[in-house]
This record gives sequence, structure tokens and C-alpha cells, in this order.
Amino acid sequence: MESVDDILLDAEEKMVKTINVLHEQFAGLRTGKASPALVENLRVPYYGTPTRLREIAGISTPEPRLIVINAYDPTALPDIEKTILAANLGVTPMNDGRVIRVPIPELSEERRKEMIKVAKRMAEEGRVSVRNVRRDANEHVKKLEKDHKVSEDAKEEALKQIQKDTDDYIKKIDEILKAKEAEVIVV
Repeated sequence: MESVDDILLDAEEKMVKTINVLHEQFAGLRTGKASPALVENLRVPYYGTPTRLREIAGISTPEPRLIVINAYDPTALPDIEKTILAANLGVTPMNDGRVIRVPIPELSEERRKEMIKVAKRMAEEGRVSVRNVRRDANEHVKKLEKDHKVSEDAKEEALKQIQKDTDDYIKKIDEILKAKEAEVIVV
């Protein structure tokens, strides 16, 4: 039998996952600094199988504006290069036959504003996801009360707790967005 505590735990777990996904997405947003997160999750066709770049190559940032990709298998370099170009990240990889260097250009004011819009869209998707978790949890709690498995008072307490968790996680999303905006704006 599912209890109110199970529903609350499940809802909180899903909200935490939403925050983690948002962190991953924001890590991939270009801010003018080199970051392995920009390319590490790109899927490269490796022997016919889409494989994450971080699984087939070492990725480092020896300088603030340079990403160096050292493929474990040098025959994969052309595919890695094509994947980076196709990802439309606003960078141009340079393949010297041994490693791929990806210089990170300075962001223009227009590109910074565009990045902020993208970040806001990602944050809004996160908020919607948290609200969907709230809706599902509320439905589960109301169903338990309807089936006479919990009292009306327990249902009301659970609904208040779900709303409090929702508000807390939406606030966290807003804080993460604010930090990312500040990071993108810094020249």
C-alpha cells in the first residue's frame, strides 16, 4: 500500500532530479569560458553507435578559452569534429590529426542575450516539470483520501507539504537561473 510519506518522498526525489537536469543543461551553456561540459555529452557516431564524447576521448581545458579533445582512438577524430560542428555551439574545432582544439571565442552582446533567453527557457521547463510533479503527487494524495486510506486532515497536511516543496524547488530554480545569468553577463 502506498502511503502519504511514499508520495511525498517520490515527489521530492523527482524535484531533485529536475534540479540536477537543470544543472547539467546550464553546464552545457556557453559563457565565454572553456568548459568540458560544453562538449562532453555530444553523441559521436563511433563504429555505428552514438557514443558520448566523454566516453571516447579525454577532454581538458588547458587555457581559459580552449578545450582540447584527445580521442582514445585517433580514427574517431573526424567524426568528433563533424559532431562538434553539427551541434551548432558557435565554435569551430581544429583537428591536427592527434587532438582537436576548440577555441572559445568571446561572446558578443547579442550572443549573451541569446544565451540568457535559452537559460530562461530551460529554467521555465524546469519549473513546469516541478509543477507537474506537484500535480501528480496531489492527485495521488486525493485518491488515497477518496479510497479512505488516509484522513482528510492527513490529506490537507500532505497537500500543504507538497506545495511547500514545490515553492522551495521553484525558488532554487530561480536562484540557479540568476547565477547563470550573472555568469553569462560577465565579460
